[in-house]
Amino acid sequence: MDLSKRLPGPDVVRAVAMFGVVVMNYHGYLLIRGGQRGDGALDDLFDPWTGPLSTRFAATFVLVAGVGVTLMTRSSIGDAERVTEMRWRLVRRGLLLYAGGLLFDFIWPGTILPFYGAMFVLAAVLFTLRSRWLVLIGIVAALAGWLIRWWVYERFVEDHSTAWLTDPAARSPRGLVFDLFVNGTHPLLPWLAFFVAGIVLARLFPLAAWRPATIGVGFALYSTATMVTTLGTTERGKVVLSDNPFDRGIVYTASALGTALLAYATISWVADRFVTSPPIDLLRRAGQLSLTIYVGHALIFNLVVDWLGLIEPAGVGTALAAATIYWSAAVLVAGEYQRHFGRGPVEQLYRRLTD
Repeated sequence: MDLSKRLPGPDVVRAVAMFGVVVMNYHGYLLIRGGQRGDGALDDLFDPWTGPLSTRFAATFVLVAGVGVTLMTRSSIGDAERVTEMRWRLVRRGLLLYAGGLLFDFIWPGTILPFYGAMFVLAAVLFTLRSRWLVLIGIVAALAGWLIRWWVYERFVEDHSTAWLTDPAARSPRGLVFDLFVNGTHPLLPWLAFFVAGIVLARLFPLAAWRPATIGVGFALYSTATMVTTLGTTERGKVVLSDNPFDRGIVYTASALGTALLAYATISWVADRFVTSPPIDLLRRAGQLSLTIYVGHALIFNLVVDWLGLIEPAGVGTALAAATIYWSAAVLVAGEYQRHFGRGPVEQLYRRLTD
């Protein structure tokens, strides 16, 4: 497939972010299956729930998804018929990802795919909005996630149950809705903020200074969040100003968005600068098969850990080794596959069912 019409940045960022996703997932699932968490620096760094890298690779991936929406829809703006066609395409893609993600959740609990699908459904409306409205929606999503967490804490302090919200019956209609917006691994409140940030970011690409501006905003968000979280010294303060990903706080959202913007600006610069080099060419090809690589990493893990018992549940060293082996092999195979056949098998099925 001819890559000349595609920006290299999004694909390369996807491929690089996928490495982090695989590492964090493998580490987390090995721990869930009985692996022991050590007390070393690597254990702290790669802690899948409270470590400084927790969910940041996934947040970057969601940011790139927003970038992809703008790149996919920009040629339709101004043409009412094409806009309508694009809206329905996004809805179909989103619904398939959501439904497929719910099924995949039985294989890989906590998968991001249903949340990803919901974002694409919302993108059917979002992609024609002005950037100022998108920024506002992102801020509201971040604030809503934070305020809900704060409210739950206050109810807990007052000894009032919030189980109707935080612990509804699994896979009940209410459970599915609350999981999507509040309780899930990547809930729309606040994760929608990363998605709309990507939509807005891609609109800035025609500007010469988009990358320095992105780096400046990313650094400001990350550094401010890092300083603010240190102000939480009381029990309430530690909750309200928490940078723990699963507290859904405004500090976490700002920090994770900051690192995602920094990562995108930096990695995409490398991709643009060395676009003709073999490693970058390989990564940009593999990045187009990110859905196949993502599905594959779960299936391979279940095969070698659960079915064949080739890897015993262990700590971060085992997770890093397994993730590095899988990601390296997947990138090599995906790059060659894309070179000869174009879209990956999962991407091909996905497009046939939705386009």
